[in-house]
Amino acid sequence: QVQLVESGGGLVQPGGSLRLSCAVSGSINTINAMGWYRQAPGRQRELVAAFSSAGTTNYADSVKGRFTISRDNAKNTVFLQMNSLKPEDTAVYYCNVGGVRRFGIPFNSWGQGTQVTVSS
Repeated sequence: QVQLVESGGGLVQPGGSLRLSCAVSGSINTINAMGWYRQAPGRQRELVAAFSSAGTTNYADSVKGRFTISRDNAKNTVFLQMNSLKPEDTAVYYCNVGGVRRFGIPFNSWGQGTQVTVSS
């Protein structure tokens, strides 16, 4: 079993910053992809930022230049630094991780979600 535990969400004023963390635990051989998605009320879940299996990073156009994804491979943790936050960034943010478990079993897991609210 693979577990993802997210932290770091909260309420912040426009222009403020937050840092999300997602710690991955379980019987894992390799992690191929890690990323962050978000879902606002009444909208579909969308990609925010992600590392691909090739190690490249992808960002949604709406967050480029403001958000930065990073990872600590030793701790199996992925971060999302969010700066210059806007009210339209308000959403539940989900961590997503894909890879291979023990015995070669592939996995793709989601975190429980953390609420980010940007409001004055």
